[in-house]
Amino acid sequence: MDTAIVLSTFLLTLLLSVGLFFFIRASTKDRIEKAQLISEQDEAALMTQLKEYFRSRSYRVISVDKDKNQVSFEGFVRPSWFLAIFLTFLAAVGLTCLSLVLSQVFPSQSPYLLALVLLSPLSSIFYWQKAGRLEKVSLKMEAIQNEQLSSSKITVIAHRDELAELQRALQLKTVD
Repeated sequence: MDTAIVLSTFLLTLLLSVGLFFFIRASTKDRIEKAQLISEQDEAALMTQLKEYFRSRSYRVISVDKDKNQVSFEGFVRPSWFLAIFLTFLAAVGLTCLSLVLSQVFPSQSPYLLALVLLSPLSSIFYWQKAGRLEKVSLKMEAIQNEQLSSSKITVIAHRDELAELQRALQLKTVD
């Protein structure tokens, strides 16, 4: 009975370790989305605001297509210190749990298994190397003419966090 408990605990801990591994790997994944946003401003005023917004966030214009009314920006996204430290903490907790369970399965190796915790900083090194990257934002503007006022529709292709911040900063609404 005691062996069954140890082995089932080992299996569950191993599965959780696999989940932790994929969580750490997913922390560097691109999350590019396409959104259509509407502003109550005309195209010229909105484009000025958009250029200023992206300039303040250290993006630069890399291409302008006046025929398609499209602008592309590029900027370097820096890794987050908080996330690097958080991932190291999660890896340390996960590796501690795994080493404790492994020490129950292999009691003769117990003193050496706790050294697995020393591998936890590798998660932040992996994150730091993969998370810092050039990111592109593509904007396409369209004018919407109503009877009383003119507004603009923007199609944006960018990272989902950048889309949320853009929408919040410029009070843009999503197209229903």
